[in-house]
Amino acid sequence: MEDTFSLGDRTFRSRLIVGTGKYKDFAETRRAIDASGAEMVTVAVRRVNITDPGKENLLDHVPPEKFVILPNTAGCYTADEAIRTARLAREAGVGNLVKIEVIGDEKTLFPDVAATIEASRVLVNEGFIVLPYVTDDPVACKKLEDIGCAAVMPLAAPIGSGLGIRNPYNLKIIIEQSRVPVIVDAGVGCASDAARALELGCDAVLMNTAIAGANDPVLMAEAMRLGVEAGRKSFLAGRIARKLYATASSPIEGMLD
Repeated sequence: MEDTFSLGDRTFRSRLIVGTGKYKDFAETRRAIDASGAEMVTVAVRRVNITDPGKENLLDHVPPEKFVILPNTAGCYTADEAIRTARLAREAGVGNLVKIEVIGDEKTLFPDVAATIEASRVLVNEGFIVLPYVTDDPVACKKLEDIGCAAVMPLAAPIGSGLGIRNPYNLKIIIEQSRVPVIVDAGVGCASDAARALELGCDAVLMNTAIAGANDPVLMAEAMRLGVEAGRKSFLAGRIARKLYATASSPIEGMLD
């Protein structure tokens, strides 16, 4: 049986979602996406051109016919800004899927949870498939699920920090309580971080800086693909229980006296 996960009416084989910012040019962006194996890419509507056909357009390099485009509301600091940005993306013809990001603090880039919930509620009611970026707070994630979000996207660490998963215990609670996909978003720094997210039971992981900011973005994209695949297989296989004392790996029956 094929191992997939779904968002709205779309089904994905790859559990790695990648961003499109911070690359040196659109050509490098495409090479890294191809190396990652990602089927979905996220685009900051306010920072990358996907709406003006008269200018160089990311969609010329990352065509919607091949990739699912996930517009996001990066750079928005109020619910109203996020709502308008999501509507703009839909009017540009990229569909109803949207990642909601409402920043509450300019220094840490932590999300404004109340504004995120407000914007998500409005957009869900307008027929959007909403994926909200949120803190690793089980209560906030549950509220977002209850209003109809298609997934929850708790952060692993601050955006672009590369610190990896800072609170695996909160993530486990979120995973256990959620009836929608849980996608770790932000803070991943290396392939082992990606593997860790999938080993915990997350359905997918989203990243940008970890790949685009690497010395070799294309090679790092491949590493992230392999890390995600390894983490998912490890989760499905089931790890052994942790024990305080050793357990012999070789049988002792039949040993010579």
